[in-house]
Parts: sequence; structure tokens; C-alpha cells
Amino acid sequence: MIATDPMHQFKIEKLLDLKIGGLDLSFTNSAFWMVVGILVLILFLAAATSKMKTVPTRVQSLAEIWYQFIAGIVKDVNHAPGKPFIPLVFTLFSFIFVANIVGMMPYWFTTTSHIAVTGFMAIFTIGLVVLVGIIKKGFGFLKIFVPSGVPLVLLLIVTPIEIISFLSRPISLGMRLFANMLGGHVALKVFAGFIPSLAVALGGVGMLMGGLLVMPLIVGVTALEFLVAFLQAYVFAMLTCVYLNDALGEAH
Repeated sequence: MIATDPMHQFKIEKLLDLKIGGLDLSFTNSAFWMVVGILVLILFLAAATSKMKTVPTRVQSLAEIWYQFIAGIVKDVNHAPGKPFIPLVFTLFSFIFVANIVGMMPYWFTTTSHIAVTGFMAIFTIGLVVLVGIIKKGFGFLKIFVPSGVPLVLLLIVTPIEIISFLSRPISLGMRLFANMLGGHVALKVFAGFIPSLAVALGGVGMLMGGLLVMPLIVGVTALEFLVAFLQAYVFAMLTCVYLNDALGEAH
């Protein structure tokens, strides 16, 4: 049944069918919830910064802690050369985190559970690293594939490994976020489906027994999902900073 299908929550549905020049540009539920997440983030930051005070309000304090947390990551990993990229990392972290939290709300949609979304962000991030590296170092950027101090004979083995490792970065970056959000929501749906299944099998007593047995698991998995929502945004931001080191010339 659709109600108990754990994969139904990830189904893409068209809200506005739109085709231009043979291209399907339809507005989907995924796009809608991305817009919702962005609006939530904009409204929060607007409320926090509209009336800045020397003695900050709770909302302003939260926004300042949020920004300082991301700025601290960039400064710790990339140091002074990474300062111009604080807005980028802040935007990536904020979008992913808000999208993850939005997806935790009942009957809402988790945009980061789709590889098309996470994959695009990963490809954009790695593409930016390559662009910045070429702008700053020219084709000397390609030296990241030729580690210094390695004998010429070993370079024939090490260089292809370095190239494959670099090309795998967008795959691992996008897959990690996608897989964690997908898997967590499937587990939550499966555990929640135990209660009606027990109710059908055992009647009213089954509903009570199912609630007592399964509810702690559901609460635990839900709490874990909120933690994962933060951790996956943090990991994506941290790895973005680590990969930027290749372009900024910092050791990695």
C-alpha cells in the first residue's frame, strides 16, 4: 500500500507542467520545498539582521553563532586565503541544514534525499575548486596530481590514483548526503509502519502493544535523524573547505 511504502515519500510529482523547446521545465514538489527552505532561511536571517543591537536578541544571537561557527571552520581549515569563501560555505551549510530540517516535518519533502540535488551541489563545489585553482595557479594547479618527492617510476602509479581520487570527490560528496538522508527517512518510515501492522494483526490490543514497543524506537530514530541533519551539513561544509585547499595552496 502507498501509505506503508517507505519509498513513496521520495516520489517526484509535477505541480506545474511546463515544457519549453522540448525541455521539461516542470515545477515539482522537490523544487517547491527547496523554495520553502530558502524562504525560511531568508526570513530567519532577515529577522536576525533587520534590527541589529549591541545587546543581541535571541534570534540575532543564534544567527551570529551560526555564522561564527561556519567562519571558524573556514578559518581553521583554509586560514586567511579562505576568508573570501566564507559566504559560499555558509550558504552551502545553511541550505543543506534547512533542507534537512524541513524534510523532518510530517508530510513535507526532503530535497536532499535526491541524488540530483546533492549531486549538483557536489559537482558545483568541485567545479569551483578547479576554477579557483586554475585562476590562482594556472595549469600549475595540475601539480596536485603529481605529489612532490615521489620517484618518477612510482609517479606512473601514483598519478592515476590521484586523478581517480579527485574525480571521485563529487561522487562521494553527493552520495554521502543523499544516502544518509534517504536511509534515515526509510528507517523512520519502516519503524512507524510497525504500529498499524500490529494493529491489523492483533486488533486494538496490538495498537497499544505496538505503540509501547515501537514508539521508543521511533523517538530514538527521529532524534538521530535531527542529529544527522546537522552532521551531514557540517560534513559537506568541512569537505568543501578541505577541497578548497587544493586551489588555495594550503597543505592537505
